[in-house]
Amino acid sequence: MKNKYFSLIKNEENNSADINIFGDITSWDWEELGEMSAHTLSKQLEEIGDVDTINVHISSYGGEVKEGLAIYNALKNHKAKIKTYCDGFACSIASVIFMAGDERIMSKSSALMIHNAWTFVSGNANDLRKEADDLEKITKLSIEAYMEHINVSEKELKNMLDNETWLLYDECLEMGFATSVTGENKDDNPSQSAKHSVLQMIKKYKSEKKDEEVTTVTTSIDETVVSNVENENINDKENEDNATERVVAFFSALENAMKGEK
Repeated sequence: MKNKYFSLIKNEENNSADINIFGDITSWDWEELGEMSAHTLSKQLEEIGDVDTINVHISSYGGEVKEGLAIYNALKNHKAKIKTYCDGFACSIASVIFMAGDERIMSKSSALMIHNAWTFVSGNANDLRKEADDLEKITKLSIEAYMEHINVSEKELKNMLDNETWLLYDECLEMGFATSVTGENKDDNPSQSAKHSVLQMIKKYKSEKKDEEVTTVTTSIDETVVSNVENENINDKENEDNATERVVAFFSALENAMKGEK
């Protein structure tokens, strides 16, 4: 029997489909080696037809950026709800595919690895300079995918990419790479999602009103706990970062209060 590291299974009972990506991301996929291409995924998505949910299970070291971005966009543009699962490692461009999920689910024994795009190159000094500039632009495409969901600044993200960073499940949950962890009791940490929600709201304000002064961010925790979080003078990068830190500190104190800690 062949080892099939990429597969698609449709569940008629609950109108869902499961996609497994357990190999490298490459232009010329070889099923026996567990490789995966955007062309293969697109064909499989066409065969699925109308489903409500697509569960994408990922365990991959990554591969070609071009193919990974095409897979990411194919999943993002599909009308079904996308749930991505990190079943082991989602490294490099596989971590970008993971970000295509409306829900992004990890286990306690899984991890992401993020880094800048890289390549092999030869040529003269001008060729090398151009390649470096091109790589920065290519990396920017992945940054856009991460920044759509995470609650850290772009500067912090770029620092993690520069350092080729491994992220465990708790770090991914805290920073917004993941939305939940399998086996986690959500009641154990009732304010976790609230803090994430406020940071996401701040990010939304910053992206929609870059040239305006935003003075108040309003949110609700289960419609009872907090109604307003006020930030002052969010009109430049330094003040934005300071405001975000104050909100994080506020919610950390709130978490302790809800847990009865001093």
